[in-house]
Amino acid sequence: MEALPRETIVDVLESRLREDILAGRHPAGSYLPPERQLAQGYGVTRTTLKHAFGRLAQAGLLETRHGVGTRVRDFARLGGADLLPMLVRHDARWVREVFEVRRSIGALIAERAAVRGTAHQRAELTALLRAVRDAASPDAVQLADVEVHRALARATGNRVYVLLTNTLFNAYLPVRAALRGPFTDAETAHRRLAPVVEAVGAGDREGAKAAADAYLRDTERIMLEGLS
Repeated sequence: MEALPRETIVDVLESRLREDILAGRHPAGSYLPPERQLAQGYGVTRTTLKHAFGRLAQAGLLETRHGVGTRVRDFARLGGADLLPMLVRHDARWVREVFEVRRSIGALIAERAAVRGTAHQRAELTALLRAVRDAASPDAVQLADVEVHRALARATGNRVYVLLTNTLFNAYLPVRAALRGPFTDAETAHRRLAPVVEAVGAGDREGAKAAADAYLRDTERIMLEGLS
């Protein structure tokens, strides 16, 4: 059995600082207290503080200016979708907003896939849909379902749709265990998703869009019930 990684003091401090920033205790645009004062307040060394600062700067929450100080970045105005997994961990209410985007983007992706998908991509979708039905556990069903949606995005021929799909899945990955409601039964999950794949395979643009919209609304409702 592999040992679980231990949380370091930098991990703990990063988490505390991130929580304080996202909760507004360090408002966007404000400068953090001097390093010495902040390190004493958290009971850590300045070296530990600098490591935590580096991680949060990489995450897009802080920016350090030499000789000026460390400021909280206005992530709501300047941040990108890569911040979503962190925001969902902080406040699960972000999931509802993620799902709203998922619904509109997902329907558009299905429509584009029906028009642009190649014969090879349609065959891949059929095989991936079969994997949903054959999955042995709710977790496996959920992951197999994700792969169908990744393949739909690829079938659009637009790499931005692929990246958007990845971003949206990554966004609710932190709470994925609470969102398994639509995937508890493999046959039901397969039956729910099949109309999307069938419409794409038939090149039915409007049918694919409508089927995807119905699928996304249905699964969203079930997942949000589980989350609440």
